[in-house]
Amino acid sequence: MAASVLLLAAGCSGPEENAPDGRRSSAPASGAPGGGSASPSGDAAGPGSGSRAEPPPAKGSVKVVSTLAEDLESPWGLAPLPDGDLLVSSRDEGTITRIDGESGKKTEVGSVAGVAPEGEGGLMGLAVSPSFASDHMVYAYFTTASDNRIARLAYDEKKPAGQQLGAPDTILRGIPKGTVHNGGRIAFGPDKMLYAGTGETGDTGLAQDKKSLGGKILRMTPDGDPVHGNPEADSVVYSYGHRNVQGLAWDSEKRLWAAEFGQNTWDELNQIRPGRNYGWPEAEGRSGKEGFVDPVAQWRTAEASPSGIAYAAGSVWMAGLRGERLWRIPLDGTEPVAGPQPFLEEKYGRLRTVVAAGDDKLWLVTSETDTRGTPEPGDDRILDLEVE
Repeated sequence: MAASVLLLAAGCSGPEENAPDGRRSSAPASGAPGGGSASPSGDAAGPGSGSRAEPPPAKGSVKVVSTLAEDLESPWGLAPLPDGDLLVSSRDEGTITRIDGESGKKTEVGSVAGVAPEGEGGLMGLAVSPSFASDHMVYAYFTTASDNRIARLAYDEKKPAGQQLGAPDTILRGIPKGTVHNGGRIAFGPDKMLYAGTGETGDTGLAQDKKSLGGKILRMTPDGDPVHGNPEADSVVYSYGHRNVQGLAWDSEKRLWAAEFGQNTWDELNQIRPGRNYGWPEAEGRSGKEGFVDPVAQWRTAEASPSGIAYAAGSVWMAGLRGERLWRIPLDGTEPVAGPQPFLEEKYGRLRTVVAAGDDKLWLVTSETDTRGTPEPGDDRILDLEVE
């Protein structure tokens, strides 16, 4: 589909999160709808992904219902538990804290052994096993002294606070690490397989190297093994040509979406299809180059620098770090109904993670205490949102 692009704000180079000098910075909103075809990624609908008979309206709304929790230190990953409580990771402290889904009470459940925080690395994404009721497993993506890896930890709520996590059982190691571009998002898909977004650590050649786990979206079994249906039978690599993926979500038709950081020009929202090449470093944003998949939407880096995404109310919602806003991308299938719409601009600072909690509800995590923000009293926070 032909796309029109509003060239309103110049991007700038730097670390993947493109941090501004201070917390409050103004940048005009822009974005562009684009094309892409669909390919289901699973067999059953995931949480908060109910079907929608009609496309969402071009304009939506966001209401901040409450601040569930405050005074969190470098929060990164957020994983809802079956009972409605939340698990949140601290990137720099290497700990996991349980947040009561109603009162906001915080209880540290334990730390993840082996985490070595540095730069943009540390304890990042969290995911709860699809069989949590029986196996009580929590999955974590984290940086060690030698690599990034994914491990599962048994969570025993009967043990004393701070001692409820078992030792990490590594299911995948050898993801390249760097001071920047470590990826870090993990999520179970509708097919009950585990997906991970990785970065190329600043070594751009890794993104096009199919033998490297850097600059990829990975798909694996809960044990970390390659999945039948992956592009290559003996590999967990699902798509490649990515710079730094930190957002993963599925829509109501089980299509996989991903957000990734650009460098100097365009941040991207992509609809992911297995085995496809998303262009980095040969393409940034919509290039029209043969062999590369163009993004469905794109933003100047000053407006977005996207981390987490979620699907709710017929739209993809994208948390912006440098952009300090929550973006709504309303979809009709894989086509945007309208250009991206910004919310909460500069009201809560940098935004790290957004998680669906039903068709019209989101959890949103701020990111002012990650060394790149300007923390204010109460930072960092988990916000309870209603959207449409």
